[in-house]
Amino acid sequence: MSRPTPHAILLDMDGVLYHGEQPLPGAATFLERLAETPCVLVTNNPIRSPEQITERLATMGLPRPEPAAILTSADATSRWLARTRPDFRFFAVGAPGLRETLRQVGVEDPDQADFVVVGEGPGLDFEQLTIGINLILQRGARLIATNPDATVDEVRDGRHMLLPGGGALVAPFAAATGVTPTVIGKPEPLLYEMALERLDCPAGACLMIGDRPDTDIAGAERLGMWTALVRTGRFAPGARWPAAIPEPDWDVTDLATLTKELEATCPGLLAG
Repeated sequence: MSRPTPHAILLDMDGVLYHGEQPLPGAATFLERLAETPCVLVTNNPIRSPEQITERLATMGLPRPEPAAILTSADATSRWLARTRPDFRFFAVGAPGLRETLRQVGVEDPDQADFVVVGEGPGLDFEQLTIGINLILQRGARLIATNPDATVDEVRDGRHMLLPGGGALVAPFAAATGVTPTVIGKPEPLLYEMALERLDCPAGACLMIGDRPDTDIAGAERLGMWTALVRTGRFAPGARWPAAIPEPDWDVTDLATLTKELEATCPGLLAG
């Protein structure tokens, strides 16, 4: 292969490390093996902050990464907005965590917002939609989606449920205005590029590990990254690979199997 052997990793979390509040088999050992490997944990979920995610992982009994090793779609969105327009004003739709992240670098202003930012979680109603539509059509605010996922997985009282994702929640704004949103999260390149910046690593020397072909694998492949799919998320063992998406470099049942394959094919990547 023309690409160098990977020496850094981007690692998705939900469906790779855990389901709900339950860690997945092999997750703890895999994180321990990453102790000396340049790695960023990436997620399309904009609801929790990196600090909250580290606490959540620790509660599950998983190794606690540094918050700086975590990049959420909310973080990536706030950074991109600040680069695009310093001292920006915003109107955000979604769970409180998104607004808290945006407030760190911008000003919340539902009357004169430069950006209408749509994430995940509760908050979308008729009034919110009305405000956003008018900001876009009358004030020229740009429509931003933290991530394009139509649905997201959640476990409630031991029962698996599908909830509307960022793609579903931004759709009413796009339909009402005729405006195509700028999307930050996977499979679009912005979140990947920010994570690679943090690692100071070219795309061709980085391995993306995820559980979804349509986001994790498709987006990483477009940038020329190595890719590994673990079938512990929604894409279960036995599911046929989507014809429109190039197959990953590794397609395995779980992280334990991936660990063995990486040891055999990429010596030194998992140094721990």
